[in-house]
Amino acid sequence: MDNKQLIEKFYSSFANGDANGMISCYTDDITFTDPAFDTLHGDDAKSMWRMLLQNKGVKVTFSNVSADDKTGSALWVAEYTFSRTGRKVINRVSAQFEFRDGLIVKHTDSFDVWKWAGQAMGFAGWLLGWTPFMRNKIQQQVRGLLAKFKG
Repeated sequence: MDNKQLIEKFYSSFANGDANGMISCYTDDITFTDPAFDTLHGDDAKSMWRMLLQNKGVKVTFSNVSADDKTGSALWVAEYTFSRTGRKVINRVSAQFEFRDGLIVKHTDSFDVWKWAGQAMGFAGWLLGWTPFMRNKIQQQVRGLLAKFKG
């Protein structure tokens, strides 16, 4: 399987709610980074996908997949209901990948935190979503959820 197919497998697994399929695309020492979780390594990154896919109402689509021997990219969209507020979220994400030995060794997701916070938390998120305070608060909350999930 080439690296483009690897990314397609990753997102097809995501769209089908298959965390193990996603995780099988990662090296054991994967580094994952995004605005919500900041940087996660290894089992923490893998556990994050298991935790996130507990929400069965997530619809994932992906496009613009490209890759060469060393790097790759994709665009993806997650549509879901934010559990804390019941608000609908459509999160548009740009992903960058690095590969080693036929697997993803580094995965970086980028998205507009202000736009996400406004959708997920309404006016308070829109008002404060751009601030470092809000980003830190989001990171603390999701890392707490991940720690609780891992037990």
